[in-house]
Amino acid sequence: PPKNETGSYALLFDPLDGSSNIDVNVSVGTIFSIYKLKGNDPCKASINDCLQKGSEQVAAGYVIYGSSVVMVYTTGHGVHGFTYDPTIGEFLLSHENITTPKSGKYYSINEGSYAQFNDGTKKYLDYIKEEDPATGRPYSTRYIGSLVADFHRNLLTGGVFVYPPTTKHLSGKLRLMYEANPLAFICEQAGGRATNGRSRILDIQPAELHQRTPLYIGSTDDVIVAEEFEQGLR
Repeated sequence: PPKNETGSYALLFDPLDGSSNIDVNVSVGTIFSIYKLKGNDPCKASINDCLQKGSEQVAAGYVIYGSSVVMVYTTGHGVHGFTYDPTIGEFLLSHENITTPKSGKYYSINEGSYAQFNDGTKKYLDYIKEEDPATGRPYSTRYIGSLVADFHRNLLTGGVFVYPPTTKHLSGKLRLMYEANPLAFICEQAGGRATNGRSRILDIQPAELHQRTPLYIGSTDDVIVAEEFEQGLR
């Protein structure tokens, strides 16, 4: 607005991720992404200042509202987590320099959509549930239905979150700008991996604000295995 001061950054955020879980008291969260405006005049900012690749983010983070309130963020120099202390009304550093394990023991996917998955995803699910102590299988499934909650658990303990393309959502369902990009930035800064099954999330050039994408995100080794099935390499 003309009467308000204009800043030098663009903020994109999902105010309430997992909102369908509110009535049943399941963890929900807020996800945010920050970009530097391309031009030198903030008054001439446009939609193009928002439609930047995820690799251009200057900061990203999320707040998860669960048994405690935790904020996790990155500015491109590692990932840090802060827990809210209601006795003093401040966020205190509780998770310094978060590093996600190279592999984990959890997989997060909505298996209720199994009939809509492609053959690669179905084969991956069969693989991840097979008995094989040498590769740590079977994995345990953990799916909350709140992206930020599933991501937060896997970030700390190791694992993979998969939201693949389906016959109903051929381009995926999660939003590139509001969900995939900020979490991919955090994940990579913590040593993890984030792709759409074929390409790095942060390298995707967005064409619209609400662009959708498949998402494979989490521990590097686990994401690579999921990608190989998606690409028909296994």
